[in-house]
Amino acid sequence: MNGGFSPLDGFMDKQTYLSVVEKHRLPSGALFGLRASFHLCANTKTHAPKNIAVVFDTSRDDVKAGQRVLLRWGGTDMAVLDVSERYTPNKPLEALKCYKTSSIEHPGVRMISMERGSDYVAGKVTGLNIPKRLFPCATPKELRATFPPNVDVVAFQCRNPVHRAHYELFTRALDYDNVDKKGGAIVLVHPTMGPTQEDDIEGSVRYKTYQVLQKEMNNPRVHWAFLPYSMHMAGPREALQHMLLRKNFGCTHFIIGRDMAGSKSSVTSEDFYGPYDAQNFAKEVSAELGVKTVPSLNLVYTKEAGYCTADVAEAKGYKVQKLSGTEFRRKLRAGEEIPEWFAFKSVVEVLRKEWK
Repeated sequence: MNGGFSPLDGFMDKQTYLSVVEKHRLPSGALFGLRASFHLCANTKTHAPKNIAVVFDTSRDDVKAGQRVLLRWGGTDMAVLDVSERYTPNKPLEALKCYKTSSIEHPGVRMISMERGSDYVAGKVTGLNIPKRLFPCATPKELRATFPPNVDVVAFQCRNPVHRAHYELFTRALDYDNVDKKGGAIVLVHPTMGPTQEDDIEGSVRYKTYQVLQKEMNNPRVHWAFLPYSMHMAGPREALQHMLLRKNFGCTHFIIGRDMAGSKSSVTSEDFYGPYDAQNFAKEVSAELGVKTVPSLNLVYTKEAGYCTADVAEAKGYKVQKLSGTEFRRKLRAGEEIPEWFAFKSVVEVLRKEWK
């Protein structure tokens, strides 16, 4: 509806779906990542959004090609879908190609196999309204208009509160080799605000942490915006999807970290992807997509030098301070002190007050 998934103007038909599943490309040859879903409920006449819409799933028998379907969410008429095709997807192939596994231990595979309807529906979408959200979500056109003209825009994707290591990472990205130093490059902190993993902090709470940090930092070279998108934990495919999205929002560069959008088996705790699979795939498609990659620095905190790269700390024999995300959340729940080298005090205060 607003160009976030450009060049798409509606839900994928079978030919497009299979092309993207098998080759991560549209039939035209253009790169495309994976598909998020929008679900047509079986027993109601309202629509429950799973994720940003690219495929549309349903088990209802009364949705057929040639119909015009009203999409409604939260009591609001959102859009009209002109149904051009209804087809049965190849869900095992979709899971294996997009998530590199057919195991339901992967959350994306569970979603495909256990939550989506039996069929997919294709057709053009004509927008009527936008959802009422607890946080602002600028359209690509609106966001592009806020950037200074002719400067590099480095996108930083996150699904968690921004901590000190994150801040050090994305501000230092402006000094990376392929970022224009003379043009006044900026960083766009662009968190995904939809559901992620079960133990992640929900978007409504994270938004409040972003607000206080934006005010506290007051850095003119750091812009903030919010993406109504749900993480799929799809590793390399998700890296491509995020780069495509950020290109449509006006970004020229994308910071891609170690194990981006990674996922672990819920049984063995083994990773579904290698730590650099997403980085390597992003580099392969970077030139064709027109978005340059900026590798995420492996930053560590030391008493001797503050934040520095892990290789520098090792070479100089600095003692590295560590605090895992799991331990951080435990300390939050227990009301224990959290070191300021790890998290901003203002962010911790919001989380203690708002996160349940």
